[in-house]
Amino acid sequence: MRETIDAADATLLNLLQRNARQSLDALAGQTGLSPATVQRRIKSLRDRKILTGDIALIDPAKVGTGMTFVVMVELERERLDQIDAFCKRARDEPMVQQCYYLTGEADFCLICTASDMADFEELTKRLFFEDSNVRRFRTSVVMGRKKVGLQVLVEQFD
Repeated sequence: MRETIDAADATLLNLLQRNARQSLDALAGQTGLSPATVQRRIKSLRDRKILTGDIALIDPAKVGTGMTFVVMVELERERLDQIDAFCKRARDEPMVQQCYYLTGEADFCLICTASDMADFEELTKRLFFEDSNVRRFRTSVVMGRKKVGLQVLVEQFD
C-alpha cells in the first residue's frame, strides 16, 4: 500500500539515502525544519516502515570478497513451498547480497560475492547442486563495479 509522502518527508528520505549519518541539525538546515521536527518525522517514517534500516557500505575488495557474480536460477517446480524454501536459503546465505524473484526465463536473480572462484564454487554446491529443485543456473562474473546502490528516488505524493 502506498503511503502519503509530503515534500519534507521526500526531502528527508532522499538526504538520508545519500548519508544516513547526518546530524539532526544538518538535516534541519537542509530541509528548513527544526531538529525536533526532523527527529519526529524520521521516527514516523520508521514507524510506518517507509524507512526500513540504516546500512554501512563496504568496499568488498578491501575486505577480501572482491568478486561479484550475477546468477540466474531456474527451478524445476514452482510450488509456493518450494519457492519459499529457495528464498529462505538465499536469505540465510551470507554470500548472497540480493535475491530477486522474476518473471521470464529465470525464476530468480541473485547477486553474490566471493573471495575467489573456489569460494564461489562452494556456494554453488550449497545453494544449487544440493537443491534438487534447482533445474539450472547461469553465472556471469562481474568485470567491474560501475554503479552500486539501493537508492530510491522519492517524490512527494498525497
